[in-house]
Amino acid sequence: MEPIKIMPCLDMKDGRVVKGVNFINLRDAGDPVENARFYEQEGADELAMLDIAATVENRKTRLEWVKKVAEAITIPLTVGGGIATLEDIDLVLAAGAQKISMNSAAVKNPDLVSQAAKAYGSAKITVAIDGKRNPAMPSGFELVVAGGTKPVGKDAVAWAKECQERGAGTILPTSMDGDGTQAGYDLPFTKAIAEAVTVPVIASGGAGTLEHFYEGVVKGGAQILLAASVFHFRLLSIRQVKEYLQSKGLPVLL
Repeated sequence: MEPIKIMPCLDMKDGRVVKGVNFINLRDAGDPVENARFYEQEGADELAMLDIAATVENRKTRLEWVKKVAEAITIPLTVGGGIATLEDIDLVLAAGAQKISMNSAAVKNPDLVSQAAKAYGSAKITVAIDGKRNPAMPSGFELVVAGGTKPVGKDAVAWAKECQERGAGTILPTSMDGDGTQAGYDLPFTKAIAEAVTVPVIASGGAGTLEHFYEGVVKGGAQILLAASVFHFRLLSIRQVKEYLQSKGLPVLL
């Protein structure tokens, strides 16, 4: 088994890191560069940075934020939010990101996933999939876009499979039912996607305790564990999480 990776996530708005519950009621969580440096020192394996307002505000990711954060760290940085064209990907990678994450734009234009994987290689392409429970869908999960505000009428698990077939190298499922709640990852949603694809899956949305991280791997099938609130508000440290996973017999890089 590959080592399990821990990936703090910087949700960005107006140049600051923010964190809400179910994508609303945002609280300030500090400066992105200070947070990024702190997380690398703490032992983060990768870092995610999501411009959460880009799609809703109908604009591109702010490249100056990407540059500043990328210059401050040496671990891989995945950037998402407002990435809708190959040119956008070019700019974000040129600003220092190692990987990009696309969401709404991929749903609108699935060919973008294929083109991006072909142009940059699968390893650089993450597709973020926001899902919400809907018993009318074959898997029980419906794809939603625009920061979780718009249902698409498409099965979220079927979409994950399609993204892998089109060349996505990583899938990042987030449950709108769990985001920011610290009540645990949405294990049925994460597991449904992990069982449907063979590429690495990032568990996201809702981590609040050490057990939640362990469950993300053992019950959710994730290889990468993303979290924001617990790290931003210093409820848990990355080292604590890694030591706990190791004590439970899971491989981590300490």
